[in-house]
Amino acid sequence: MIYNPRLYQLALSFAFLGISFLVFSRPNYPTMGIEHVDKIGHLGAFWLLSWLTYASFKWRWVVLTGVMALYAVMIEVIQAQLPYRSAEVGDFVADMSGVALFYLTLWGYRTLKRNGLIDRA
Repeated sequence: MIYNPRLYQLALSFAFLGISFLVFSRPNYPTMGIEHVDKIGHLGAFWLLSWLTYASFKWRWVVLTGVMALYAVMIEVIQAQLPYRSAEVGDFVADMSGVALFYLTLWGYRTLKRNGLIDRA
């Protein structure tokens, strides 16, 4: 398998644009009867952004986490200014949980690979 950071950077650009659109637009998604379903979306979005950013740039964890925290804070500051949105500390916590989950996933992957439980290709 050939690693191409440019493909990850392109995917990151689309993910960033799509997620930004979703967090700044008027919410109209179904909750499916699940309380705080938006927190699951925040967690998943930041897991995805963390993965794509890591694959694109191979930044150290402190840099990637700092960039993700800045983006998460920026989202909440902008949402506080929108009449149809609100800023919530819980959203920031969910965002940073997505970053932490990415690093937990990366650790698990590396552990499995190092122990020969997945292909080294």
